[in-house]
Amino acid sequence: MQDRGWWLGAALSGALVVMAGAFGAHALEGQLAPRLVAAFETGVRYQAWHTLALLAVLAWRATAPLAGQRLAMGLWAAGMGLFSGSLYAMALSGAGGLGMITPVGGVLLIAGWLALAGAVLRAPRR
Repeated sequence: MQDRGWWLGAALSGALVVMAGAFGAHALEGQLAPRLVAAFETGVRYQAWHTLALLAVLAWRATAPLAGQRLAMGLWAAGMGLFSGSLYAMALSGAGGLGMITPVGGVLLIAGWLALAGAVLRAPRR
């Protein structure tokens, strides 16, 4: 199977999204300040969208592999880890200093989208 590791990572990220979403909705409400719950939910939302994007690119790669697709996926994976991960950690620990990591993750997510745009622009026209 092509891209087996990426498919596995996307599947595990999807499972984590569901678990984190349920945890946030059921365990965190009323336990944390509303701004921390909102931060946690933002992390879940961004991870969910980028997990779906990973799945879409993986499906696309199965029929039309292009240079740059893996770069986009790698940037998204790192971005999810830093962006969503820092928001999860900040919400659960209350350590505001972790918020300094969040923008780095956001830049990586944006870079992933730009890498994907570059892959499309470099792709041969049919």
